[in-house]
Order: sequence, then C-alpha cells, then structure tokens
Amino acid sequence: MHTKRIHLAILVLTGLLTPFTAVFAQKSFKDWPMGTEPAVIGLFVANHFVASPHSNFGQPEPPASITYPEVCTWYGALKLAKATGNRELLQKLALRYDPFFAQSESLVPKPDHVDHSVFGAIPLELYQQTSQTRYLTTGKEFADKQWELPASPRDGQQELANKGLSWQSRMWIDDMYMITILQVEAFRATGNKDYINRAAKEMVVYLDAIQQPNGLFYHATDAPFFWGRGNGWMAAGMTELLSALPAENPDRAKIMDGYKKMMATLKQLQDKNYLWHQLLDDPTAWAETSCSGMFAFALITGVKKGWLEEKDYGLTARNAWTALVKYINESGDIKDVCEGTNKKNDQQYYLNRQRITGDMHGQAPILWAAAALLGN
Repeated sequence: MHTKRIHLAILVLTGLLTPFTAVFAQKSFKDWPMGTEPAVIGLFVANHFVASPHSNFGQPEPPASITYPEVCTWYGALKLAKATGNRELLQKLALRYDPFFAQSESLVPKPDHVDHSVFGAIPLELYQQTSQTRYLTTGKEFADKQWELPASPRDGQQELANKGLSWQSRMWIDDMYMITILQVEAFRATGNKDYINRAAKEMVVYLDAIQQPNGLFYHATDAPFFWGRGNGWMAAGMTELLSALPAENPDRAKIMDGYKKMMATLKQLQDKNYLWHQLLDDPTAWAETSCSGMFAFALITGVKKGWLEEKDYGLTARNAWTALVKYINESGDIKDVCEGTNKKNDQQYYLNRQRITGDMHGQAPILWAAAALLGN
C-alpha cells in the first residue's frame, strides 16, 4: 500500500512522466522494483523541491540568505534534469534562481564562509546547462573569492593563503564538499585547470589531516568521531572531484586511494538493512538517511565509472538505494535526517542529535544518487 500511495502522489505532483532512455553497462542498476525506480523517485523529490519555499534549517520564517542544504538540493535537482534531459524541470529550477538578479538579490549569500560560498555552484551549473553568461559571472565570482583573501584577513587566514589553500579552510570534514563542489563546478564551466588543481591540493591536505587508517574521517582534528553525515560530505566531495579531475593531475592517485579506502570500510559497516548509522562505528546508533544517501551516491558513481569493481560493490550500492527510498513519505520528504550539527568533542552530542523529516540535508543526496544512476 505504501508503494502504491507513493506512486499516486508522484502522478498528482508531476502528471504523466516523459519517457527517456538510459543505458547502463552495470547489471546492478537495472530492473528496479516498483517504488524504487530512480527516474520516478528522482522526479518526485525534485518537483517537491521546486514547490518548496526557501529553507531555513527547519525554522518557519524565511532565511536571511539561501542556505547550503538548499544549494545542495538544488544542485541535485539540476543534475537530475541533465541526466534525464528534462528541460521542463531545468526551466523550473532556473526560474527559482532568476529573482536573485533583481528583487530577491538580498537572498544571495556573501562569499565569506564555506557554507555561504557553495551557493556559487548553482549559477555555475545553470550556466553549463543554459549557456547564459549571467550565471557564469556570478558563479565565477564566488569561486574566485574562495581563494582571494578579504581586505582584513583574520588570524590564520594569511597563513592558509600562503600555503595555497582557501582562506575559508577550517579542517572540518564538511569543507571538503563545500569547497570542492564550487571549485569543481568552476572548472567544469570554464575549463580553467586552476580551479580543479587547487581543489585537489586542498583535498590532499584534508586527507592527511583527518582521514584515519580505516579510511573514515574524524569530524575535525578536535572532534575525533566518525559522524555519519560528516563522512558523507567527504565521500561526496571526493566523488565529485575524481569525476572531473584530469588523469595527469599529480594528486589524483592519492585522492583515489583515499576514496577507495573509505569505500572499503563503508562496505563493511553497511548494516543488515543496508544503511549506515549516525556514528558509523557504533551499531547501536540510529540509522541515518543523509549519510546513507551520500554514501549511495559515492558508491553508485564509483561502480559506474569503474573505480570500484561491480562484483564487489554493485550490490552494496543497489541495496543502499532501495533501502533509502523506503524512508521517503507521500509528500516527498525523507525521514530520519540528522539535524544541522556543529562539531563537538563529545560522543553523546552526536548520538543525541534530533531526527528530522524533510530536512534538505537528506533531500539533496537522494537527488545526487538518482542522477548518478540515470546519467552516463
């Protein structure tokens, strides 16, 4: 009954689906059971995003500026539109952005922090799909300012710049999605290797600082816990970077090694219901959907691109997706998403985080994973 209601809700939201073709070399990603089809689920969640107001971390009032979870969800919906050739969805996503050129300009974040700067990935992706230079101008500004010191740098920011790193670096695990995706998108949009090279250099520094021998990552150097979504940010960041990083880049081998070490441990830690937990190494912690979606995206991409052997990882990735979509309700909201989380040197702090339904931290990776399954 649950599956039938989901499909009915999808038809109400979207009307008849436009057919499309996608060719998969992998057997693991064919013949989806009803209610788990990436095309259906992806469009359902994307259209739900389009119809949603700008998010404010669960608060009823509108945000002062666009938040990073919304950026990540928006980006996922754009990637889905590209993977499926859905021009109608692309138009809706572009229309959501267009007010920022005029009356809603104040909603555009200032490029003064990793969580704000990631906004630039949206206009950069819109430029790639529409070729409209007005998007490129804004996106490049965000990417460039992530490496340009502010007029009055704070303590430590000049030192970071002297090392060739972004002055926005914090040595928090989250950074390696927020910094990486912006620089990767700038490279994709312009072809300028400066963007991708500095993203790779930054990633190597984070690998050295917080990746542990088991392949997982501490939340930060002073928060030695394998927080689920934090590791998800790293998994997704490495996946996006490796997808764009030229073969000749000198840092590629180290990043690929870090990615594979992480995927091997994640395969071992996937639970009997095919998800991962709020603290990855604590089987008594609750199953958490945002990290599970991020890991699904990383695994799916790795199998499809041949970084991971399908015989070893194909079923792991497939099972993660089919388990994850069962947590999506009739409104298109995914359940059991960890609330926004700061770092803290306290294990119980992570275990006590609230479980949210419909939080965009969880909506985003559903769209990333669906797009990965449907794309080339």
